[in-house]
Amino acid sequence: MAGAVVNCVNIRLNAPTVAFLLEHSSAEVVMVDQEFFSLAEDSLRIIAEQKKGAFKQPLLIVIGDQTCDPTSLQNALSKGAIDYDKFLETGDPEFAWKPPQDEWKSIALGYTSGTTSNPKGVVLHHRGAYLMSLSAALVWGMHEGAVYLWTLPMFHCNGWCYTWTLAALCGTSICLRQVTAKAVYLAIANQGVTHFCGAPVVLNAIVNAPPADTILPLPRVVNVMTAGAAPPPSVLASMSKLGFRITHTYGLSETYGPSTVCAWKPEWDALPDDERARLHARQGIRYVGLEDLDVVDPKTMAPVPADGSTLGEIVMRGNVVMKGYLKNPKANAEAFENGWFHSGDLGVKHPDRYIEVKDRAKDIIISGGENISSLEVEKAVYLHPVVLEASVVARADEQWGESPCAFVMTKDGVDRSNDSALAGDIMRFCRERLPGYWVPKSVVFGPLPKTATGKIKKHELRAKAKELGPIRKNRM
Repeated sequence: MAGAVVNCVNIRLNAPTVAFLLEHSSAEVVMVDQEFFSLAEDSLRIIAEQKKGAFKQPLLIVIGDQTCDPTSLQNALSKGAIDYDKFLETGDPEFAWKPPQDEWKSIALGYTSGTTSNPKGVVLHHRGAYLMSLSAALVWGMHEGAVYLWTLPMFHCNGWCYTWTLAALCGTSICLRQVTAKAVYLAIANQGVTHFCGAPVVLNAIVNAPPADTILPLPRVVNVMTAGAAPPPSVLASMSKLGFRITHTYGLSETYGPSTVCAWKPEWDALPDDERARLHARQGIRYVGLEDLDVVDPKTMAPVPADGSTLGEIVMRGNVVMKGYLKNPKANAEAFENGWFHSGDLGVKHPDRYIEVKDRAKDIIISGGENISSLEVEKAVYLHPVVLEASVVARADEQWGESPCAFVMTKDGVDRSNDSALAGDIMRFCRERLPGYWVPKSVVFGPLPKTATGKIKKHELRAKAKELGPIRKNRM
């Protein structure tokens, strides 16, 4: 209504990165929760120091919360920030607002990463937000009065457009400051939650929560949408057994969040659990609001055959694709080459036309000239009973060029007195399930670095694998 463009900033970024994003986006108004006022303050100070006398302080508004320590709110107000409620009181209830004159007008901006060398500020338009908000309700079967738990950050693709969907459906938003399995179960039991979204890492925490943190059986069927990274079939199966109804989707910031869904087929109900989970882990078919989805040869742009094995790039086009990247014509030219949006994800097309992501183009492992899908290796590692989380990246290999290196976080209570023997057991386990050259040649134990939205930071793991040096050639 104000005619502004919303940019939801990732609260887990550091001050220099937030400063860069505020400056790059030409922010004129900064609204900040009292808990994060010091982050906003530090970020604006950095911009002021960089621009010297040319800096124009944006309107700074602080949002108070009665459940928080009032010290941070008082500190913000003492430094000139405007209280959000008092700010609203200055508005005109009779203001005659006008909708955008053109559906192509921008509604939102979101940054896909915090890098300052090549900023990817995704600009979204009103038409796409409108279509995706309604598609999101249709795909999930959401009804008026849904009670939605915010386990997904609103800064992640505008909460996959559910901020707007809930407004359209008169839904209820239940917000959390900290996402824990216990908080999720309590909200389901006490707040009547019917729906929530989350990356696979959130589902994994729910599945592996200690009994003291769970409230089972569930008081009602709870609908869960997952996306953000390819979920291991084992996690989907475990969630289903607990009574959650899982909808598996896939998309990117550039497509307003999820834009494909693994639509459940009734005939899958009769299949064994592991086969159901395998089919459910595919990324599926296009949302009703997405015009075109395909898997193509990136060189010729010809569609790959629907054989479930020929690798190609996943591409999309239509009204639920972004306008482009802010102030980045080079990235725009690359992203929209040949009239399609290029996802950068490699996948296959199955005979039933469901697509399946096999890897990010940059994450594919090439060993002895053969392509290895890191996601397929991860699925096998996840099946091992001691594994809580896993991620697989390429590690230099003197004989094969590259070989899989698995980074593993074990479940609580696992005996770690002999990591070497445990690594050997995981490798043997994988050898029973994977082609020989797909089996990880090295296993590293420890916590996995994650983004604010729960995605594992593979670039950091690749750096760690590089520090480990190459797998030595067997001299025997």
